Amino acid sequence: MPETIRAVRGMNDILPDESGLWDFFDDTIRSWLSAYGYRSIRTPIVEQTDLFVRSIGEVTDIVEKEMYSFVDQLNGERLTLRPEGTASCVRAVIEHNLLYAGPQRLYYSGPMFRHERPQKGRYRQFHQVGVEALGFTGPDIDAELIVMCARLWRLLGIEDVRLEISTLGSSESRAVYRTRLINYLEQFYDALDEDARRRLKTNPLRILDSKNPALREILQNAPHLFDDLDEESHAHFAALQQLLHDQGIEFEINHRLVRGLDYYNRTVFEWVTDKLGAQGTICAGGRYDGLIAQIGGKPAPACGFAMGIERILSLISQIDEVKENIAPDVYVVHQGSVASRFAWKVAEFLRDNGLKVILHSGGGKFKSQMKKADASGARFAAVIGDDEATAEQVSIKSLRTTAEQVRINFTEMAVFLKTFNEDGR
Repeated sequence: MPETIRAVRGMNDILPDESGLWDFFDDTIRSWLSAYGYRSIRTPIVEQTDLFVRSIGEVTDIVEKEMYSFVDQLNGERLTLRPEGTASCVRAVIEHNLLYAGPQRLYYSGPMFRHERPQKGRYRQFHQVGVEALGFTGPDIDAELIVMCARLWRLLGIEDVRLEISTLGSSESRAVYRTRLINYLEQFYDALDEDARRRLKTNPLRILDSKNPALREILQNAPHLFDDLDEESHAHFAALQQLLHDQGIEFEINHRLVRGLDYYNRTVFEWVTDKLGAQGTICAGGRYDGLIAQIGGKPAPACGFAMGIERILSLISQIDEVKENIAPDVYVVHQGSVASRFAWKVAEFLRDNGLKVILHSGGGKFKSQMKKADASGARFAAVIGDDEATAEQVSIKSLRTTAEQVRINFTEMAVFLKTFNEDGR
C-alpha cells in the first residue's frame, strides 16, 4: 500500500461538521461590515517578497523567521505567501489608484501563512478578516473601527472580551523614546534573554511585549513612551478616548502595548480574552499613516485591524443558537417508487419557500431513514410513503418536540413549518 499523504503540519482541513460555523461567521461578517459602508477587496495569496520586507520591516520576526518565501523557477521572481493582509490591500489600492476617488473603507477575508510552531490558536495557515480605512486623518475613524468590533462581539454572543488601547506617537517621538528605552535596557543586558538582546538594537519596542516573566519584572520600571509623545499625538489619543467614552466603550490603557509590525503609529489597540490561554488576542490593529508612502504611493493616512477567525470561532462554537442555524429545517424521508418521485417535488417546493432541506438518498427502511433524519439536526422529518404521494400529502414529524405527527397537503407545508410553535401548535 502507498504511504498515506497527510496535510502539511499546521495547515488544517475544515471539515463539514465545522464548516457550517464558518459559513455562519462569514454571513455575519458581510452583514456587519456592509452596515458600516465597508466594501470587499480580494487580493492574491502570493505577492512579491519585497512588499512584505518593505512594509512589515526587515528586522521583524515575520520577515526574519516566519515567511513562506520561494523563487519562481520560471522567471526568478522572489515570491511569498502573504503573512498578513494589510500590505496586500495597500498595494492594490496604490496599483489601481483607488484613493483618487476619495477615502476608502475596505475589508478582506482569507488565509494567511506564517512558519510558526503550531499550537492551539496559532497555525501555519490561519484565516483573518481585515478591515482597512484609508485616507482618513482624524481619531473618529480609529473610534469607528473599535466601536465596530464591539458590535461584532454582541452579534456573535462573545463575552468577557476586554479592550486595551495605547498610542505609539509619531515616528519622531518614537525615535526619542527608542533611545531612552535602549539606554535603560542596556543596564540589565546580562539579564536579558537571547531574543531581547537581538531586538535591543533592531526593534527594541518589541521587547515591551515579552512574555518572559523575568524580563517583565525589569520592564516594570522602563520609561513610558507617553513621556515623549508630541502634542498632536497627545491630542489625537485624548480625542479617541473621549469618543469611546461617548459610545460607552470600556477600555484599559496599556503602556506596554506595541504591534509586531513596523508600520504602525499613533493609535494601537487589541481585543483580548482570558478564555484562550496564551493566544488571548482575538483582534488587533491601529493607525499606519506612513505605510502607503513606504510601499510607493502618495502619502495618505490609514487605519485598520485584523482578527483571527480560528480564535473567534473557538469562542462561539458552543453557542446553541449557532448550531440550530446551521442545521437543516427538514429531512425528507420516503419509501416506495411513487413516494420517491414525489419526494423530489416536495423538497424543491420547500426550498423555493426558503427552507433548508435534505432529501434522503440511498433508499432504506423508514426506521433507518428516521435515524439519519434525527442525526442531521433537522427540526422536522417530512415522511412520504406511496399513500401520501398518491394523495399529494406529507406526514410532518417534529424531531425536537413531543408534538404529534400530522398529515397535510404538501402545498401547505411551508406555512405550517414556518409557523410551528414549540408546543406543537
